[in-house]
Amino acid sequence: MHSKAVTLEEAILRFGREKRNGRRVVFTNGCFDLLHPGHIRGFELARQMGDALIVGLNSDASVRQLKGPTRPVIPEGERAEILSALEPIDAVIIFNELTPREVISRLLPDVLVKGGDWPGDQIVGREEVEAAGGRVVSIPFVTGYSTTSMLQKVREGSGPSSVNKMPQPKGKRESRTDS
Repeated sequence: MHSKAVTLEEAILRFGREKRNGRRVVFTNGCFDLLHPGHIRGFELARQMGDALIVGLNSDASVRQLKGPTRPVIPEGERAEILSALEPIDAVIIFNELTPREVISRLLPDVLVKGGDWPGDQIVGREEVEAAGGRVVSIPFVTGYSTTSMLQKVREGSGPSSVNKMPQPKGKRESRTDS
Protein backbone atom coordinates (compact mmCIF):
# COMPACT_ATOMS: atom_id res chain seq x y z
CA MET A 1 0.00 0.00 0.00
CA HIS A 2 1.29 3.45 -0.91
CA SER A 3 1.66 5.65 2.14
CA LYS A 4 -0.05 9.02 2.05
CA ALA A 5 2.51 10.50 4.47
CA VAL A 6 4.47 13.12 2.53
CA THR A 7 6.90 15.94 3.18
CA LEU A 8 5.73 19.51 2.74
CA GLU A 9 7.81 19.72 -0.45
CA GLU A 10 6.16 16.58 -1.86
CA ALA A 11 2.72 17.97 -0.98
CA ILE A 12 3.50 21.24 -2.75
CA LEU A 13 4.62 19.30 -5.84
CA ARG A 14 1.37 17.29 -5.85
CA PHE A 15 -1.14 19.80 -4.48
CA GLY A 16 0.43 23.25 -4.93
CA ARG A 17 -1.61 25.96 -6.64
CA GLU A 18 0.01 25.42 -10.05
CA LYS A 19 -0.65 21.65 -9.87
CA ARG A 20 -4.32 21.76 -8.97
CA ASN A 21 -5.88 22.04 -12.43
CA GLY A 22 -9.14 23.26 -10.91
CA ARG A 23 -9.13 20.76 -8.04
CA ARG A 24 -10.00 22.26 -4.66
CA VAL A 25 -7.52 21.42 -1.91
CA VAL A 26 -8.75 21.29 1.70
CA PHE A 27 -6.44 21.36 4.73
CA THR A 28 -7.00 20.57 8.39
CA ASN A 29 -4.61 19.77 11.20
CA GLY A 30 -4.25 18.42 14.70
CA CYS A 31 -2.52 15.95 17.01
CA PHE A 32 -4.94 13.07 16.34
CA ASP A 33 -3.37 11.03 19.13
CA LEU A 34 -6.30 8.67 19.69
CA LEU A 35 -8.81 8.77 16.86
CA HIS A 36 -12.47 8.97 17.81
CA PRO A 37 -15.75 9.48 15.90
CA GLY A 38 -15.45 13.27 16.21
CA HIS A 39 -12.21 13.16 14.20
CA ILE A 40 -13.67 10.84 11.58
CA ARG A 41 -16.78 12.99 11.10
CA GLY A 42 -14.56 16.06 10.79
CA PHE A 43 -12.43 14.42 8.08
CA GLU A 44 -15.54 13.35 6.17
CA LEU A 45 -17.05 16.86 6.34
CA ALA A 46 -13.75 18.49 5.33
CA ARG A 47 -13.29 16.15 2.37
CA GLN A 48 -16.76 17.06 1.07
CA MET A 49 -15.55 20.67 0.70
CA GLY A 50 -13.01 19.84 -1.98
CA ASP A 51 -11.27 17.33 -4.22
CA ALA A 52 -8.31 16.52 -1.95
CA LEU A 53 -7.90 16.58 1.83
CA ILE A 54 -4.47 17.15 3.31
CA VAL A 55 -4.01 16.66 7.05
CA GLY A 56 -1.25 18.43 8.97
CA LEU A 57 -0.14 16.23 11.85
CA ASN A 58 1.70 17.58 14.90
CA SER A 59 5.02 15.78 15.44
CA ASP A 60 5.70 13.99 18.73
CA ALA A 61 7.80 16.94 19.95
CA SER A 62 5.07 19.49 19.22
CA VAL A 63 2.38 17.28 20.81
CA ARG A 64 4.51 17.07 23.99
CA GLN A 65 4.80 20.87 24.03
CA LEU A 66 1.06 21.33 23.51
CA LYS A 67 -0.37 18.46 25.60
CA GLY A 68 2.32 17.63 28.17
CA PRO A 69 5.03 15.02 28.77
CA THR A 70 2.72 11.97 28.70
CA ARG A 71 1.55 12.68 25.16
CA PRO A 72 1.40 11.55 22.48
CA VAL A 73 0.32 8.01 23.32
CA ILE A 74 0.86 6.91 19.72
CA PRO A 75 4.12 7.93 17.95
CA GLU A 76 3.90 10.25 14.93
CA GLY A 77 4.81 7.56 12.38
CA GLU A 78 1.98 5.34 13.58
CA ARG A 79 -0.48 8.26 13.79
CA ALA A 80 0.44 9.19 10.20
CA GLU A 81 -0.04 5.57 9.09
CA ILE A 82 -3.48 5.40 10.71
CA LEU A 83 -4.57 8.70 9.15
CA SER A 84 -3.19 7.62 5.77
CA ALA A 85 -5.43 4.57 5.85
CA LEU A 86 -8.59 6.69 6.13
CA GLU A 87 -10.49 7.07 2.88
CA PRO A 88 -11.22 10.83 3.09
CA ILE A 89 -7.53 11.72 3.55
CA ASP A 90 -5.32 12.18 0.48
CA ALA A 91 -2.06 13.18 2.19
CA VAL A 92 -0.59 13.61 5.68
CA ILE A 93 2.19 16.10 6.46
CA ILE A 94 3.98 15.83 9.83
CA PHE A 95 5.12 19.24 11.09
CA ASN A 96 7.41 20.05 14.03
CA GLU A 97 6.26 23.57 14.82
CA LEU A 98 3.56 24.27 17.40
CA THR A 99 1.27 25.56 14.65
CA PRO A 100 0.85 24.64 10.97
CA ARG A 101 1.35 28.27 9.84
CA GLU A 102 4.36 27.48 7.63
CA VAL A 103 2.64 24.47 6.04
CA ILE A 104 -0.50 26.52 5.34
CA SER A 105 1.35 29.57 4.03
CA ARG A 106 3.40 27.45 1.62
CA LEU A 107 0.60 25.13 0.52
CA LEU A 108 -2.16 27.79 0.44
CA PRO A 109 -5.15 25.45 0.45
CA ASP A 110 -8.44 26.57 -1.09
CA VAL A 111 -10.25 25.68 2.13
CA LEU A 112 -8.85 25.64 5.67
CA VAL A 113 -11.03 23.63 8.06
CA LYS A 114 -10.96 23.61 11.86
CA GLY A 115 -13.32 22.23 14.48
CA GLY A 116 -15.86 24.57 16.02
CA ASP A 117 -14.01 24.45 19.33
CA TRP A 118 -11.53 26.94 17.79
CA PRO A 119 -12.67 30.58 17.85
CA GLY A 120 -12.52 31.99 14.30
CA ASP A 121 -10.02 34.68 15.22
CA GLN A 122 -7.64 32.04 16.61
CA ILE A 123 -7.50 29.79 13.54
CA VAL A 124 -3.86 29.70 12.49
CA GLY A 125 -3.43 30.33 8.77
CA ARG A 126 -6.69 32.26 8.35
CA GLU A 127 -4.93 35.43 7.13
CA GLU A 128 -2.76 33.57 4.60
CA VAL A 129 -5.60 31.49 3.16
CA GLU A 130 -8.05 34.40 2.88
CA ALA A 131 -5.37 36.69 1.37
CA ALA A 132 -4.83 34.05 -1.33
CA GLY A 133 -8.58 33.93 -2.11
CA GLY A 134 -9.35 30.81 -0.10
CA ARG A 135 -11.88 30.40 2.67
CA VAL A 136 -11.78 29.28 6.28
CA VAL A 137 -14.54 26.98 7.52
CA SER A 138 -15.32 26.15 11.12
CA ILE A 139 -17.13 22.81 11.29
CA PRO A 140 -19.40 21.85 14.18
CA PHE A 141 -17.55 20.39 17.15
CA VAL A 142 -18.81 16.89 17.92
CA THR A 143 -19.52 16.91 21.65
CA GLY A 144 -18.86 13.87 23.77
CA TYR A 145 -15.51 13.00 22.17
CA SER A 146 -12.11 14.08 23.42
CA THR A 147 -8.76 12.31 23.39
CA THR A 148 -7.97 13.87 26.78
CA SER A 149 -11.19 12.54 28.34
CA MET A 150 -10.62 9.13 26.71
CA LEU A 151 -7.18 8.94 28.32
CA GLN A 152 -8.60 10.06 31.66
CA LYS A 153 -11.15 7.22 31.50
CA VAL A 154 -8.38 4.73 30.76
CA ARG A 155 -6.28 6.00 33.68
CA GLU A 156 -9.28 5.85 36.03
CA GLY A 157 -10.24 2.43 34.78
CA SER A 158 -13.72 3.56 33.86
CA GLY A 159 -15.31 3.35 30.50
CA PRO A 160 -17.89 1.49 28.49
CA SER A 161 -16.26 -1.91 28.91
CA SER A 162 -15.12 -1.54 32.54
CA VAL A 163 -12.41 -4.08 31.77
CA ASN A 164 -10.92 -3.80 35.26
CA LYS A 165 -14.21 -4.91 36.82
CA MET A 166 -14.50 -8.13 34.83
CA PRO A 167 -14.25 -11.33 36.90
CA GLN A 168 -10.84 -12.93 36.59
CA PRO A 169 -10.66 -16.61 35.63
CA LYS A 170 -9.68 -19.02 38.39
CA GLY A 171 -6.55 -21.12 38.06
CA LYS A 172 -3.77 -21.08 35.48
CA ARG A 173 -4.46 -19.24 32.26
CA GLU A 174 -3.53 -20.89 29.00
CA SER A 175 -0.91 -19.07 26.98
CA ARG A 176 -1.37 -18.62 23.25
CA THR A 177 1.29 -21.24 22.57
CA ASP A 178 -0.65 -23.81 24.59
CA SER A 179 -3.86 -23.43 22.61
